[in-house]
Amino acid sequence: MTAALHITRADYPDRGSYVATLPGVAGIARLAYRRERRDLLVAERTEVSESLRPHGAGTALAQRMVDDARTEGVKIYFMCPYLNAERRKHPEWEDVLV
Repeated sequence: MTAALHITRADYPDRGSYVATLPGVAGIARLAYRRERRDLLVAERTEVSESLRPHGAGTALAQRMVDDARTEGVKIYFMCPYLNAERRKHPEWEDVLV
């Protein structure tokens, strides 16, 4: 059995990020965002180490952001090309995306 991705969030008044790591795997995955308004986050970019790509780290970061947005009652704008591609694969996210 493989260990699960560990995702943490750093949230500040104007910016924030999600970071994913996997025990025993070198590398990091990061999704950076800015708070455009109180009710809108702009996902600016994702960076995923080659070692974490096969583990779905990029999608896991986006899913965590979507889950948090639902909980917090905010919307997300995906500026990042990778996230826009993921958006097309996940129509269930549309309730929080603009």
